[in-house]
Amino acid sequence: MRELRLLLVDDEQIALDNLADVLDGQGFRVHTASGGEAAQVALQRQHYDLVITDLRMPGVDGLAVLASALNQDPETLVILLTGHATVETAVTALRAGAYHYLTKPYGLEEIRAVVAGARERLLARRARTGEGGEIRSGPIVTCSEGMQRLLATAAAVAPSDSNVVILGESGTGKELLAREVHRLSRRSDQPFLAVNCGALTEELLDSALFGHEAGAFTGAARARRGYFEMASGGTLFLDEFAEMSPAMQVKLLRVIENHEVLPVGAERPRPVDVRLVVATNRKLDREVEAGRMRRDLYYRVSVVTLELPPLRQRREDIPLLAQHLLRRHRESTGRDVQGFTGEAVELLMSYDFPGNVRELSNLIERAVLLAKGPLIQVSDLPENLRGLRVILPGTGTASLEDQEMSAIRRALAETDGHRGKAAALLGIDRVSLWRKMKRYGIEA
Repeated sequence: MRELRLLLVDDEQIALDNLADVLDGQGFRVHTASGGEAAQVALQRQHYDLVITDLRMPGVDGLAVLASALNQDPETLVILLTGHATVETAVTALRAGAYHYLTKPYGLEEIRAVVAGARERLLARRARTGEGGEIRSGPIVTCSEGMQRLLATAAAVAPSDSNVVILGESGTGKELLAREVHRLSRRSDQPFLAVNCGALTEELLDSALFGHEAGAFTGAARARRGYFEMASGGTLFLDEFAEMSPAMQVKLLRVIENHEVLPVGAERPRPVDVRLVVATNRKLDREVEAGRMRRDLYYRVSVVTLELPPLRQRREDIPLLAQHLLRRHRESTGRDVQGFTGEAVELLMSYDFPGNVRELSNLIERAVLLAKGPLIQVSDLPENLRGLRVILPGTGTASLEDQEMSAIRRALAETDGHRGKAAALLGIDRVSLWRKMKRYGIEA
């Protein structure tokens, strides 16, 4: 198997040598180029899987290196380093196809973590396609390291027949991840069927999953195959899995153990071959401890657990997702809206999105419909976003107190109000965090 190649680009030789030393042994063969022009020559001579380039360089800058790398191979991952980071810089880089960007001065562990995430993503592509094969792009849009690690895990377990649990808040994309697991599995040419367990009564769910015979109950004029039979050979996705009643849990456990279903009113069971993927926004171990979930069923379905982070914990994905959703809604509405102003992107990145990606999608669709020009502006966004206090470029700098309050609120949001984790994220102890929260009147 060909080893992964990394090209480092900087016009300052000392910085270039130092970075090469830092990334030595990180799973790449490291090459260097002194400046943008040398990088373009190197890219023409051979293929690189990952390019890390300084943004500000005389002559050929980092954005030009990015364009050259993607022109040689659109699947090359490019990381931009900048000491002049603004939201506009980030948006420009991501729109141009950058994988990630880092602000100088960056920590050594920070850049190693980003490179490790890039390596996992590259290896996951190889696992899906085979060495030298065509790389298929999945439907999940992200540049987040955590999401890329999650997708790499999903790609690794997809070829097996093991059952999978997907955890995550509402709107994070659990069904999308389930479809990705199916797409990467050996069952990809067989059916993928999805059922919302929380939307049906117990009687309807029983019939929907396992089927029924004609005359099995009032209104059952004809026999009907259940989802287990219809999905046989493929994947069955059970959303809101934790909403199942105890009686339905018993029936589901029997299907998993015996690989057969007994339709309502039938005398004999029927064999089925289904890969089960279930999803919930609840913590299943807590449901077990509370007695609402059977322990034996929990162990049967949770062979592999994938947990999707909320959007507020991967804010770097917001510009990327916004542009992706803009293209989708532009096509569906026929509106000629091409992008966002920098102020609109900054406002989006400042919002916590309790409804996650689903809320972002609805928001973008509304903005596309209301936009008065080719770019979505702050005035096109909902009032609850416009009410956020955001320091926009060119309007002055926030005070140190404002910045500290903002950092504390964001850390608490990203850790779901856990003070110990928030303190660790901020690099202070819990007592100091408690004092600052009391001073500013901040509640977890």
